Order: sequence, then C-alpha cells, then structure tokens
Amino acid sequence: MEGLAINGGKPIRDDFLVFSAPKIYDAEINELIQTLKSGWIGTGPKVKRFEEEFASYKGVNHALALNSCTAGLSLGLSILNIGPGDEVITTPMTFAATANVIFHQGGKPVFVDIEEDTHNIDPEKIKAAITEKTKAIMPVHIAGHSCQMDHIMEIANNHNLFVIEDCAHAVETEFKGKKAGVIGDLGVFSFYPNKNMTTGEGGMLITNNEDLIDKARIQSLHGMDKDAWKRFSASGFKPYDIVYPGYKYNMTDIQASLGLHQLKRVENNLLIRDKIYKQFNQAFSNIEEIEIPQEKGEIRHARHLYRILIKPEKLNCNRNEFIQILQKENIGSGIHYPALHTSIYYKKQFNYQEGMFPITEKGGENTISLPLSPYMNEKDVNDTIIAVEKVIRNLRKWQ
Repeated sequence: MEGLAINGGKPIRDDFLVFSAPKIYDAEINELIQTLKSGWIGTGPKVKRFEEEFASYKGVNHALALNSCTAGLSLGLSILNIGPGDEVITTPMTFAATANVIFHQGGKPVFVDIEEDTHNIDPEKIKAAITEKTKAIMPVHIAGHSCQMDHIMEIANNHNLFVIEDCAHAVETEFKGKKAGVIGDLGVFSFYPNKNMTTGEGGMLITNNEDLIDKARIQSLHGMDKDAWKRFSASGFKPYDIVYPGYKYNMTDIQASLGLHQLKRVENNLLIRDKIYKQFNQAFSNIEEIEIPQEKGEIRHARHLYRILIKPEKLNCNRNEFIQILQKENIGSGIHYPALHTSIYYKKQFNYQEGMFPITEKGGENTISLPLSPYMNEKDVNDTIIAVEKVIRNLRKWQ
C-alpha cells in the first residue's frame, strides 16, 4: 500500500491544489482598466448596470449592490426595524456573519438544529423556537442546497414573521422553480473571492418590495437622499439631505466591473461544477467511511460546496487530522462550518452549550469541503478523488 505523504510517502501531486480560487478573465481586466481610466471608481453607472443585470437574472424588481453579504444582512435587519429585544431564528450551521449581524442590530440570534440530510435549518424546529419576541427567520441555503422554503414561508406567514434569505452560497439555487432570494421578503448574496461569482468583496440585496429597497438605498450610503451618487455626475451637483443615520455599505464601480462579467459566466460555470460534483458522488458513494452530500425536494443546487462527512468511528483519525493529511498530499480543503453555538463568544453571550444541537455539532466536527471550481481540470478532479481514497485506505480501522 502506498504510504501517506505525511509519513514520508510520495504526495499525490507535486503542486498544491487550493480549495478555492477566483478566476479572472481578460473581460474583467479590460472592464476594470476602462473604469480606472474613466475616473469614476466609486459608486456610479457600472454599479447601477450591475444591479439591473443581477435583478434581471434573478427575476426580481429591485437589487442593491453592496460591499459585502454581511452588509446586506445587516441592512436587511435594519430596514425591517429589527432591533433591541427582538429575536431572529437562524441556523448554527453557518458562518458567523449570519448571527453577528443580528447581535449588532441589538437582536438575539436564536439557533435551531438542522436537517440531518441537507444540513439546512429544520422547519419543524423553527416552530418550537417561536416566541412573542420573534420577528424574523433567517434561513441559510447551505452549500447551494435550498432550504424547505414552502414550509418556512408557511410558518412565517402564520406568525407574521419576516424572512431574510441568506443566499451567500446560492446565486443559482432554486426551490420548486423559484429562485433563491425572491421567496422571502429579502435575499442577500455574497461575491466573496471563493463564491460562485466574485467582485473581490461584495454583495447584493434583492427584493420585490419598493418601500424596502428605497429604505435600503438610503441607509446603505450614510442616509443620504436616493441616488445621492449622481451629485457628482454630468447632470450636475444636486443638494442632498441626511434622512437617516446610515451606513457605508455601497459597492464601487471597481467591484462592479468584475461582477458584470462574472455574472455572464455563472450559468456555464454551474454546468462545469455540476459535472465535477457528480464525478465526486460516483467516486465516493460506495466508501463506507464517508457520507456524500444528500439532496431532497424539487431544487436546483448551486454546487457551491462539495461537503463530505467523515465517520471517525471507522477511521484512525478525526476530521482535522484528515484535512492535515490531505494537505500533505497537496490537496486543499475547507470546513463549512464549525457549529457556531459552540464558539467562545456565543457560549458566553447567549449561554449556548455543547449538546444543544447535536446534528449541527456532528456536521461541524466531521464535514470536509473538497476543491470544487469550474477552473479545475480532469487531473485536479482525479487527484482529489485519488487522494481521498488513499487517505481512507491507509486509515481504515479494520486494518
């Protein structure tokens, strides 16, 4: 049996395969150069164009480009008037930003456990967590798999709650033919470098509610009047007023220059990621020591992450050791996500403890995200498969 690289054996590949890296083409570079030469590098006409094209792609009336998904979630809570004393139900299987923004608005993040198959928030557990202080539900479409939005919307409607969809992983995601982000009151997307499309840093808030988007535009840029950026345009200076103590959440034309062309390739890139995803499923489906990702319902998966769940009871290593061993084989990987309620801050601030959400904790301790990118070639895909198989062969307990 071929020895592991961590023990002195030969690694699967000579160069390191990063878990995720953005791919920037000449179209983005040329657009960016044109923007820089134009002198208009802040929020301007390209941001507006990007908003219009993203709204068209999602089939929604309004889109607001922002400097991050975190900004969008924070802004969403603000325009829904969620603040001190209010509770927002969400999942502990998410990045910290989802819950952090609730705290920063003065609210309390109320975690409930996830479904064992999809790792999305469990609608049945949402029901049990609703109190007189509950104002909103914030589902997260983890890895690109839609939450059960029909059940969530039914619960929200029955209890007069807002729904903010955290679509950081879900640009292409659909649920029963409806695009993620347009099912709830608001949808918020991420264009971070490792996402399915990127603007370097960036995000987008979408809604069909005109009143909400008007509030969001004002609050996102210091509380100035709507379209305040035009005060420096060719149309001439226009006086503005401050109508709200707003934030500095706006996207720039530099970022939008990337997003305009990234959006054009998003559907083609999904086809490539889908092919890789299925290759991984086929390769790993009969390996007893791991579980492959599960899907259920009428969904369109965005294929943002390929997450396997290792079974440490069948292996002579835990998840973190598995990742270190893969790294020595020159295969990068990630963790999405450690159980948020077990982090130091959330245990201290909200009295969350280990054992409260066992499905989340099992996932948080045992999931590994493998490389998944439209820029991977066949060798990259095969090397990833071979490396995972090699680690498992060497670390099976029955040996």
